[in-house]
Amino acid sequence: MRKIVAGLFISLDGVVESPEKWHFPYYDEDMGRSVDTLMRRCEAMLLGRNTYETFASHWPHQSPDDPLATMMNGRAKYVVSSTLTDPAWQNTTVIAAGDVAALKEGPGGDLGMSGSPTLVVSLLREGLLDELHLLVHPVVVGSGQRLFEEGAGHIPLKLTKSETFGTGVLDLTYERA
Repeated sequence: MRKIVAGLFISLDGVVESPEKWHFPYYDEDMGRSVDTLMRRCEAMLLGRNTYETFASHWPHQSPDDPLATMMNGRAKYVVSSTLTDPAWQNTTVIAAGDVAALKEGPGGDLGMSGSPTLVVSLLREGLLDELHLLVHPVVVGSGQRLFEEGAGHIPLKLTKSETFGTGVLDLTYERA
């Protein structure tokens, strides 16, 4: 059975929105290694519609000499959406939320998630998310979408790995308790 593995940049106050505005001062070799390891272990991507649209507007237009662009563009992508009808980004399949469990049970390697916080929380609640990797940045953003909004419900987690980078970023891995 495949695992669903999510990775998110998050601030101390729980903000996951627009990390491009606050994340880069903390990016270093350790973080690059962590992100690269997580991305390379997954065979396909699982995305929510908003994250898909952001990625689809960027990655197909990057140089084929960029190894990250080549990986992102070539990898199979599954988008959970009830509104996206005609995905333009290569190797993209639109699925309904109810299809995620069957996708997880199907053949193939792990499914990686980058971003898609609403989908991440939904999959955690449903018991479908196997690992949650949080790169906790030592910054208070003050506003923006938080990973766990009011009403997210009770979701018990177990810390399975932790590392502190020289920038003060915490690399934390959780599984359902």
